[in-house]
Amino acid sequence: MALLVTRRRGGETLPSREFEDVYDRLGQLMSAALGETEGGVMGPWIPMADVSETENSFVVEVDVPGVSKDQIDVQLSERELIVSGQIEEREHERRHRKTRRTGRFELRTLLPGDVDDERVDARLHDGVLTLTIPKAEAAKPRHIEISA
Repeated sequence: MALLVTRRRGGETLPSREFEDVYDRLGQLMSAALGETEGGVMGPWIPMADVSETENSFVVEVDVPGVSKDQIDVQLSERELIVSGQIEEREHERRHRKTRRTGRFELRTLLPGDVDDERVDARLHDGVLTLTIPKAEAAKPRHIEISA
């Protein structure tokens, strides 16, 4: 069984931000599944995404099929990454089936370490937005010499 990571703030133990993210996402999923809306408008849906790490950077790949770069907004504030946008529904004379998501989407994720937000590389290719976010120098692993 995995243990819940906690933070300490002023002597008080709080659940980690990651737990809060999971809780928020579960709430969005349940609202969407039950057809609940906010003000009569369905809230944003969350695109599929992978977050991975190399020695020097974090790599985030977000599935956004059929979306152009002009329809996507990417924001990075400290370690929080927000990818949002809108997929317009296409008009069809007669629709037989609809399983593709349309409307507003938003992915929020907290990156697992400090980042250099001045050198982020964003590329959109074949419906996948790939963000390469360099780690801050303080977050990179360093070799520590052992003395006698």
